[in-house]
Amino acid sequence: MSGGITDSHCHVWWDQFDDDRDLVLQRARDAGVERMVVVGTDVETSVASLELAAREEGLHGTAGIHPHDAAKFDDRARRSIEELCQRADCVAVGETGLDWFKEWAPRDAQLASFRWHLELARTLDKPVIIHSREAHEDTLELVQGCPGVRGVMHCFVMGPEELPHYVDAGLHISFSGIVTFRGSAENQEAARRCPEELLLVETDAPFLAPTPHRGKRNEPAFCADTLRFVAELRGVSAEHLARVTSENASRLFGLTPLEAR
Repeated sequence: MSGGITDSHCHVWWDQFDDDRDLVLQRARDAGVERMVVVGTDVETSVASLELAAREEGLHGTAGIHPHDAAKFDDRARRSIEELCQRADCVAVGETGLDWFKEWAPRDAQLASFRWHLELARTLDKPVIIHSREAHEDTLELVQGCPGVRGVMHCFVMGPEELPHYVDAGLHISFSGIVTFRGSAENQEAARRCPEELLLVETDAPFLAPTPHRGKRNEPAFCADTLRFVAELRGVSAEHLARVTSENASRLFGLTPLEAR
């Protein structure tokens, strides 16, 4: 397939890539993944994301606190994340959100952190990257309580029943390797129905490798497999979906369109 794919969410700062990061990035480019949004999950990894993006063409960093780390989100961390998000090279606020599945941080801490990130994103007019697992109702309530915020439901794993609520809120919807799994019929139906202008694809590398790589370390090159799968679901060519999803990513994250680079 020709180039032009955007992996809208990956964590290539992760130590699992320390031994072969250059090769991982080259494999991505060889697979047509020309651009990657590198997502921070705490202060340290947000700095790492921005530093990596500054060194590598086609990479763009973000800053935020993952819901798993919400209990550590003290005043010092807030100041650091706010300063990082204010930087011109920081393309989004997050990853933030709610996780009622693992619940590695207390719910009140997660709710407070998510609310703070939403308000910061709205104030800075930057997109927010939202993680939501087993927390649909609370996620939607906080999003609706922050009108005007824009962003993306990262690794959207819900189905066609939940999808319209986030579409109505104006959020982009990003599908990961989970959409390729057996047993993901509801998520696949959501991928069929998602409005084209709000659709994104991602890896969430090093997690959630798509079929046929399931069980392996995920990497941005595998975004091409997820994109082809979603294109087939929607009855369009992979080239068309690569162009559309990259255009959507350019618009959402304020990036130079790939064809203009």
